[in-house]
This record gives sequence, C-alpha cells and structure tokens, in this order.
Amino acid sequence: MARPQQGARLLLAIMGALVALTYQTRRKTFISVHEVPVSDPVVVTTLDFVTKDFNQKSEDAYNFRIVRVLKVLKRLTDHMEYRINLEMRRTICLKMEVNNCSFQEGELYKKIDCFFSVFVIPWFEKYRVLAKNCTDG
Repeated sequence: MARPQQGARLLLAIMGALVALTYQTRRKTFISVHEVPVSDPVVVTTLDFVTKDFNQKSEDAYNFRIVRVLKVLKRLTDHMEYRINLEMRRTICLKMEVNNCSFQEGELYKKIDCFFSVFVIPWFEKYRVLAKNCTDG
C-alpha cells in the first residue's frame, strides 16, 4: 500500500521541480550592470538612434537634439540594454530638415529631460526603445 503513495509523492516532487525550473528560466538574471562613457562607439550609435526615433514619433513641428547626456548604464542579461538619462532641446529645424541645427531661443525655447531604455544588438545594428519617459525641464 505504501508504493502508490510514494509514486504520487515522486510525481508531485517532479512537477514542483519543473515549475521551479520554468520560472527560473523566465526570470532575467543580470550578468552585469555598469556605467559606460558617452564616447563608447555603441553608445554613440544608440544615441543617434534615440534622437531619430524621438523626432519621428514626436508631434512637435521642430526637431530636438541632445544637449547633455547625464548617465548611461549598460545592462547585460540575455541581451544588451542601455538605460540613458539625457537632456534635449528644440532646434530651429523643422521635421523635414536634417541639418546640424542650432537651438531655439526666446518664445520657442523648450528643454526636456528624458529617460530611455534601449534594447541593443550592435553587431546586427538592431535597436528598439523599451521604455521612454520625457518631462519638460
């Protein structure tokens, strides 16, 4: 009579172990998180992507440009993620213009503080904004 109960307990233990393993593989474990310099080539291309993406999706008539990068963190899990804090300002260039434009002054002056989280696979030149939060500065 003891054998059917042992089989049920063994089956329950196996199922519990499988659930625990499945949960563990879905959880992202950070391999490393560290601050990186703005001069890093991958950061430079990521900042270019962020600026273009922001301007394409913005409803503002003018383009914005990065004034200052406050902090860049690189997070490694199963992919690379850059977490960027920066300041942007409205330029005198309209959306269709792509020149290196000066910043707006006077009545049209606008500065925003932004946080971006960007998924990056640099060797495939693949970028995707995971999170964005911008507020008037």
